[in-house]
Amino acid sequence: MPFTRRGFLAAPALLGLAQTAKRPNILWLSTEDMGNELACFGDPHAIAPTIDSLAREGVRYPHAHTVAGVCAPSRTGIISAMYPSALGANHMRSAALLPSSIKPFPMYLREAGYYCSNNVKTDYNFANTPKDVWDESSNQAHWRNRRDGQPFFSVFNFTVTHESSLVLRGEEFRKRTPDVHPEQRQDPAKLRTLPPYHPDSPESRRDWANYYETITQMDTLVAARLKEIEDASLAEDTIVMFWGDHGVGLPRAKRWLYESGTRSPIIVRIPEKWRVRGQARPGRVDRRLVSFMDLGPTVLNLAGVPVPQHMHGLPFLGPNLPPARRFIHGARDRMDERYDLIRAVRDERYRYVRNYMPHVPYYDHIRTAEQGPTMKEMRRLHAEGALPPAAARFMARHKPPEELYDVRADVHEIRNLANDPAHRKVLDRLRAEHERWQKETGDIMFLPEPLLAEEEQTLGSRRAIAEQPGWPARFEKLRALAVAPERGAAALAELRAGLGEKDPAARWWAVQGLMRLNADAQDTPRLEALFADSSAVVRIVAALAVARRNGTDRAIPVLVAGLQHEEEWTRLAAAHALEALGREAAPAKAALEEAAKEPPRQRGYRFNYVSRVAERALSLIG
Repeated sequence: MPFTRRGFLAAPALLGLAQTAKRPNILWLSTEDMGNELACFGDPHAIAPTIDSLAREGVRYPHAHTVAGVCAPSRTGIISAMYPSALGANHMRSAALLPSSIKPFPMYLREAGYYCSNNVKTDYNFANTPKDVWDESSNQAHWRNRRDGQPFFSVFNFTVTHESSLVLRGEEFRKRTPDVHPEQRQDPAKLRTLPPYHPDSPESRRDWANYYETITQMDTLVAARLKEIEDASLAEDTIVMFWGDHGVGLPRAKRWLYESGTRSPIIVRIPEKWRVRGQARPGRVDRRLVSFMDLGPTVLNLAGVPVPQHMHGLPFLGPNLPPARRFIHGARDRMDERYDLIRAVRDERYRYVRNYMPHVPYYDHIRTAEQGPTMKEMRRLHAEGALPPAAARFMARHKPPEELYDVRADVHEIRNLANDPAHRKVLDRLRAEHERWQKETGDIMFLPEPLLAEEEQTLGSRRAIAEQPGWPARFEKLRALAVAPERGAAALAELRAGLGEKDPAARWWAVQGLMRLNADAQDTPRLEALFADSSAVVRIVAALAVARRNGTDRAIPVLVAGLQHEEEWTRLAAAHALEALGREAAPAKAALEEAAKEPPRQRGYRFNYVSRVAERALSLIG
């Protein structure tokens, strides 16, 4: 039967399998902040014998990519099998509301009779994740806790490869990696040449050495979980899937939409009795494009459970498969306390990156990232003018609107081909694919976060925004205003007209555009009129625009009021605006000092983004 999603969902053989036949167990072994730096993927330094053996016994996917280069949105996409940008959950720690009509995929397995356990990380980025996603989710969760004979889907998450391990030194790091033998420790001086976007310094090399050693430690944890399966005589009835949530926790990798940030390993071992048409034969390399959103639908398909129609993910193993993907899409929005808006699409050879906020620097100040030794080295060497060109490029204050890379010929994505006439057709093709994807999936992240939260409360979820009849036209308007400054002075009339739009998101983008074009004095009265706007986030951006050109006398009270707003994301917007003013924000010092004391709070999530930015603003005031 040829594949259609409707045909796939209704496949009688699958429905029968789910109800009557013995079904495979499925074991997920996931790790954090890890790219394809494994021997089985060609890396000469990684020591991970268990994972390499798993690859020899199964199939590996060298072109598997997450939908976001950071953990929480990536896991949003995995657990929902939907693009986080379509759920309004692409901001880090978004605390978005999951629509009641959308279930995390393990719930469908539980309904089909599977025992589902998770040990222990969730981080799905929702404020209302259903309590019955798992039979058990804790540091004691285990497939052993199921009923006798009950098939299981069991997840074990390993955290040792997280970026927080890379910053450790000496005995503190050795305590984090107790099972790494002396002969498995890495000599930083003997590592291969580092990526050209990192300085080749002792500190950077130590970061990379730590990374490889955490992989070795993680490998021992994988071995222990596989041994449990062997000891229970379940190996021939258990499908094993190993994967990482995104790339290595180093600059221009984690949090970014380049290969170094989105590509992460997937390895699948399927016992012979459960293979379909010879899939996952030992030692096979499958070079198809795989999105991490596809993991959940693949598990459902292997278990004989129909894949819901709302899912964007597609199965890549099991019966009745759809055509292989032609494109992988990714999105970057707020990373911790910093806003950006970047989209990317990759085909089998090229990666297209669309920067919708090119005025935001590549390396904006993110507290967690700034604590890393490599990032500190980059700041130091940049101040001395000693960074190599590829690394210095990412210290630029602005980004190009578009980037295009040949990932075969330029594996580190250093040479931007967007302005190369010889690649114009490729650029046009991927740009068109990107815009098609935005429209079809409903990319609602063009709304400033305070407005996302506000409309969510009215509609019940952020996803519901894209389900409104007027959304396609609204999106086109917002996107047009976002890219208008790229036309220079020719866009001024459109942006000025945007100040009077009924939609506050349109007014926000119009002010952003005028700021980018350094709006002249004639725009000041229009902008000052927005100090009384019905939307607090519009008031804030208008005050920043006026302050930058005409001084802070009238703007500071507006920004201080925003900093004291009841809504979290509005306070964050005001903190950013005051930080952008540097020393000119001195009249707001007392308010910033108060904001810097703000305890973490937001629907049970523990973060302190407002206080982080307030502290940064105070440091600039001096």
